[in-house]
Amino acid sequence: MASLTDRMMRAARLDVALYEEVEHDQEATGQAMAVVVASSVAAGIGQINALGTGGLLLGTLGALGGWYIWAFLTFIIGTRLLPEPQTEADVGQLLRTTGFSAAPGVIRVFGIIPGLGAVTILIAAIWMLIAMVIAVRQALDYSGTGRALAVCGIGWLIQILILAVLIGVVGGV
Repeated sequence: MASLTDRMMRAARLDVALYEEVEHDQEATGQAMAVVVASSVAAGIGQINALGTGGLLLGTLGALGGWYIWAFLTFIIGTRLLPEPQTEADVGQLLRTTGFSAAPGVIRVFGIIPGLGAVTILIAAIWMLIAMVIAVRQALDYSGTGRALAVCGIGWLIQILILAVLIGVVGGV
């Protein structure tokens, strides 16, 4: 099995072959989850300046929850609502590819540097969206990028709405 660091670097470089590789490597599931956790912890560390030490927990849990919601929605939208005739994927395949698409999110750790928080989050979000589109395209065997972009965009918007509602409910308690 390829090293986690090597796979994370390839995922961040948007290496299409990496996403195909992990889609078919059932033993890469643990690595994919490690990528998601590392990216989420980096987001938490990056929030310390903005939210204090509580930002570590809130940022980590928010990033982890956001990824999980987005991955779940992507599976449902991509396989049930917008599949192509050749679309054939199971949850494991999508979790592995989308897990590795979180690799660029590790840069969110630089949000701890004063003045870099918002910039780091923006760059990471765009980079992770691009990686997610590639991951979805490969996992769902789409013939083009447009459908993968639609699936990821719809899922991302729904995820934002869900997180906003959850933050509103928790913040209002």
